[in-house]
Amino acid sequence: MNITNLNPDSDIGSSAWMVELDEHRILLDAGMHPKREGLDAVPRYGKSGTHDVDAIAISHCHHDHVGSLPLACRQFPKAHVLMTELSYLLIERVLHNSVNVMTRQRDELGIREYPLYTHDELDDIAAHFQGFKYNREVEWSAYHKARAGMPSPTLEFFDAGHTLGSAGILLRGKKETLFYTGDVCFHDQTILKSARFEDVKADVLIMETTRGNREVPKEFTREKEIERLVAAIHAAEKKKGAIMIPSFALGRTQEMLALLALLMREGKLKKQPIYIGGLGRVFTEIYDIEAARTHRQHTNLHLNDALQLIVLEKGQADSMKLSGGKIFVITAGMMSENTAAHTLATRMVGDEKQSIFFVGYADPDSPAGHLKAAKLGETFVFSPSAGQLTKRCDVQDFDLTAHANRGDLLEFVGQVSPRAILLGHGDDAARKWFEEQINLRWPKIKVYQPQPAKMVSV
Repeated sequence: MNITNLNPDSDIGSSAWMVELDEHRILLDAGMHPKREGLDAVPRYGKSGTHDVDAIAISHCHHDHVGSLPLACRQFPKAHVLMTELSYLLIERVLHNSVNVMTRQRDELGIREYPLYTHDELDDIAAHFQGFKYNREVEWSAYHKARAGMPSPTLEFFDAGHTLGSAGILLRGKKETLFYTGDVCFHDQTILKSARFEDVKADVLIMETTRGNREVPKEFTREKEIERLVAAIHAAEKKKGAIMIPSFALGRTQEMLALLALLMREGKLKKQPIYIGGLGRVFTEIYDIEAARTHRQHTNLHLNDALQLIVLEKGQADSMKLSGGKIFVITAGMMSENTAAHTLATRMVGDEKQSIFFVGYADPDSPAGHLKAAKLGETFVFSPSAGQLTKRCDVQDFDLTAHANRGDLLEFVGQVSPRAILLGHGDDAARKWFEEQINLRWPKIKVYQPQPAKMVSV
């Protein structure tokens, strides 16, 4: 079995793994690097060899796992694209939005390569997309090689509990198996229940390591963290400013909306409108529509019915009053430039009446990361366009992650009991922690940290 990490960097970037199994080839994920621009953000597809790729399997529809899919389809034109049926409902919306974002960045930032693909190209390749139920075994190479007498390996999606449609992927060959975790969550969230990986065994494991550098305090519970958030919202309301919760449009937004709806229902928060972005509203509607087909809690909780959601109009974030305890659950989670979250933050950061509450990952090199790292009263560079800001608002971080904690992932390694494990989707410190712990507990497991575009034979 040969595996190549096509991520152009060794950090949390553009997820893409080329796997050669029994003379067949499959690409696992096709992401875009969130900190890079243009073709520099794309996986190194040209380093994957000259042989045909039989299939592309998508773990979930976050941009760092699916954002370069049209380019992968262009590079590997014979490949069919496989995903869960819930991801199938999301993927075209995610990618068409990416075209819009790239087009805007071309015009506003002068990135001449953008857009890297077009709406028309997306419409053309969508015919190659196919969605499957969880726990159904699929022959992924049968399309091209069955007539040549080459039996196909199989693929099976396992619910990863990370976001709607997310999956771990199990590949079965003639003699060996591989499991790819994608992004996984081993604890219940507000809506989604935890991953269903209980029966997974594999010879080779490709595993995310996002929280490998973050130790969970012994006294930590999600319930206590929610109580802390409620207290922070009450304190912010007394100051009569506004509250922003920057969130990714898919997954984090819906989890936060569900939490706010339940807290309002229980009388722990006052009922009031919630301001959201347009893409967040689209994915929220899909969460509601697909409630009955999702492994989730509160199946009867429909967010559009439970909350008064107000979609921000274009330019509204520049001028609306930030007062009265208004709550914004707004994209983007990293506060990227040319987003409503970035605009609101530039207006809020220097005002002590305002509050910004983080509930998920923020890359240290992003505007959100710069804000979190700055001390109260410190002047810092927020972003190239905003320049220097002085941090006077209340900024707090709440651990309501959709990623597995490192202890749970380590226990999963013991369950899978692979002979080899490849570590990815984490920074250097995170991957180092996992390698050290695996070597201590299971010294016979071979641990790899594959460098960009380097093939590993396992």
